[in-house]
Amino acid sequence: MAEALLPKDFLWGFATASYQIEGAAKEDGRGPSIWDTFSHTPGKTADGGTGDIACDAYHRMDEDIALLRSSGATAYRFSISWSRMIPLGGRTDPVNEAGIAFYVRYVDALLAAGITPFVTLFHWDLPQGLHDRYLGMLNKVEFMQDFERYARLCFERLPKVKHWITLNEPWCSSVLGYNTGLFAPGRCSDREKSDVGDSSREHLVAAHSLLLAHGAAVKAYRDDFKPRDKGVIGITLNGDWTEPWDPADPEDVAACERKLEFAISWFADPVYFGKYPDSMRKQLGDRLPEFTPEEAALLKGSNDFYGMNHYTANYIKHKKTPAELDDHLGNLETLFVNKAGDCIGPETQSVWLRPHPQGFRKLLGWLDARYGKPIIYVTENGTSLKGENDLPREVMVNDDFRANYFRGYIDAMVKARVEDGVDVRGYLAWSLLEYVPFLSYLESQWLIARFLCSNFEWAEGYETRFGVTFVDYKGGQKRYPKKSFKVIGEVFGKLIKK
Repeated sequence: MAEALLPKDFLWGFATASYQIEGAAKEDGRGPSIWDTFSHTPGKTADGGTGDIACDAYHRMDEDIALLRSSGATAYRFSISWSRMIPLGGRTDPVNEAGIAFYVRYVDALLAAGITPFVTLFHWDLPQGLHDRYLGMLNKVEFMQDFERYARLCFERLPKVKHWITLNEPWCSSVLGYNTGLFAPGRCSDREKSDVGDSSREHLVAAHSLLLAHGAAVKAYRDDFKPRDKGVIGITLNGDWTEPWDPADPEDVAACERKLEFAISWFADPVYFGKYPDSMRKQLGDRLPEFTPEEAALLKGSNDFYGMNHYTANYIKHKKTPAELDDHLGNLETLFVNKAGDCIGPETQSVWLRPHPQGFRKLLGWLDARYGKPIIYVTENGTSLKGENDLPREVMVNDDFRANYFRGYIDAMVKARVEDGVDVRGYLAWSLLEYVPFLSYLESQWLIARFLCSNFEWAEGYETRFGVTFVDYKGGQKRYPKKSFKVIGEVFGKLIKK
């Protein structure tokens, strides 16, 4: 890898999510979220894992910031727990001053350490009170207003934050929460999984509500806070690269583009163009909501930057049969082996993840071309390691596989910036700590449930690790940096101009 190719103001560091690392689920006035309810429901997460304690980051702020500082990181992405700020969640509900004070201290401590905070307003953990009151994202009007009030509270109390992210991966909140039922609140048409839900429509309604809430929050920030605080605000979307199963088949080539549109453009097209992709409208018809002219105007241009979460790639094969009503991919198959027998990348612990760094560069170029050369921050990128959870600590910390993943992906990102002209301005690895994954079983290779440190990995509980720091849950939550943690710092130490 070449040296000193990035400007001195290029930001790099690590990312986490509140429910996966904070713990302190019932302390200092925090209310429950849908993930508290979901993870405490038998059979919903691996081995019954919950985020009640997680990495205990709520009590270990100083320790974790010292860890960040030791790496040389210049940025850290974390999310705010909505129900820690407003326990019941609603716009007329009381705020929790103790929760607010925690995040004020967090921001101040990061800035004192020379680390730029990237703050995510919503990383899937909807207050349970709003789900109980009106089914959360299934009520566009109520959710939009409550999210705007919550966002305004964060903007008011955290004026030192200059990089805001409205939503993390709304695809996951929508599809996994309201179509497959694998994530909270677990609604779907499969009555063996859920007593309620409609997998043909609810995820589309939830996505529509999330987009409008994003638009409302961005407008509030730009109108009332940006002139004072001089910050930027954007949305973070997930997306995997696609290659045709048969490059000689025009239908497989077309299916690759359709897969990107159903995953990324579903949310990015409204933000940049004020409309949903034509491919989605063609397949979904009137099940896909329409934007009013006012809603389209609210959304169009509502991004100061594009937050990019990326992990893997797939070979794509078109289907010849009509799309099922619950299809959310674009009527296609996602595969790891193509027609010629080539495998897209080595196995990991995550059934949906195969490293393919050249796909990262290609996807950066695709985003650059489709959305008119946007500013891009890579807000998540990382990998699990097959069988890592079964390794002793002294072996686990020497995670060469993960270290090489980061070397390859960072190199691909640098080439996209330097050789292809993509305006990438930051990179945040997933994840700083091992966290808690939540799924009790992995049903398909596209499942999105991933993070940086030994945190709670959503439905996968604590079985799947993404962290560059081993957290000894049974040994007093002590942190042990892995080889990958050190390698990321070394790589950026050489790449960034002094």
